Amino acid sequence: MALAYGIQLPVQSQSTLYAEPWEAGAGAVDLAEIARTADRSGFAYIACCDHVAIPRRLAAAMSTVWYDPVATLSFLAGITENVRLLSHVAVVGLRHPLATAKQYATLDHLSGGRVILGVGAGHVREEFDALGSDFEGRGAVLDETVDALRAALGAEEYPEHRGARYEFSGLGQRPRPAQTRVPIWVGGSSVPAVRRAAIRGDGWLPQGDRRTELPAKIARIRELRAEAGIEEPMTIGTIAEPLYVGRPDWEVGRRTLTGKPEELVESLREYGAMGVQQIQVRFRSRSRTELTDQMAAFGAEVGPYLNA
Repeated sequence: MALAYGIQLPVQSQSTLYAEPWEAGAGAVDLAEIARTADRSGFAYIACCDHVAIPRRLAAAMSTVWYDPVATLSFLAGITENVRLLSHVAVVGLRHPLATAKQYATLDHLSGGRVILGVGAGHVREEFDALGSDFEGRGAVLDETVDALRAALGAEEYPEHRGARYEFSGLGQRPRPAQTRVPIWVGGSSVPAVRRAAIRGDGWLPQGDRRTELPAKIARIRELRAEAGIEEPMTIGTIAEPLYVGRPDWEVGRRTLTGKPEELVESLREYGAMGVQQIQVRFRSRSRTELTDQMAAFGAEVGPYLNA
């Protein structure tokens, strides 16, 4: 099975779980060059995370560096041509769905139809409390928000939705998205998230699943969609292990996949055999230049064989 590949942008989120030291001093110039490299190296998408504010109790681990996804992806849309623009993931329950639809419809319109709206339930209580959103009920809020966004991002200038929390009709929004259907990819690996992805999503963005865990969840998604009578194709994704093309002369971590391009191809193709259609990749690097060199090498020497 052919595998598309995309990248969660560095710099725009700097959790200690994955940020490289050089990102702390990076900014717009670096993001621009990374996005351009992705665009010319065959990457299917560039992705940006979503947090409004980080409480002090989590700041040491998460940091407070979280760029706004719509602002960031809009900036990068203007300097790229083909690469798609993914929110991975937008915590859409923090905002009214009409506000979210306005932002992403505009971005899709201006980018020529390149938006993929990745959504997730969120996990930081203080964000929800500060914005007056329902943290305890965030799963149910997300379910309805996805339904409301389907209407608000559809073809109708005056969308309609009536639900338990949101109701709107007779309110026009233009510009409309360039795409007939903006893909909604659902993030998360919990039981409710997998069900939500299966029933409501055009794609699934698992979070942190190891290879051994994916086949059962993919089978569950297929089962749920069959039970619901959903026949439309769905994009199954995953986040691959950290990568380094070649033999590094520095410590890149024991879980990092390294080696010749053909060795990386062989390893990553295992995801395709499981039923995965797109992999999100992240490269170990000590500078922006090393990262863009890695991306270019992957695009030239690995990517073409994943799509063969």
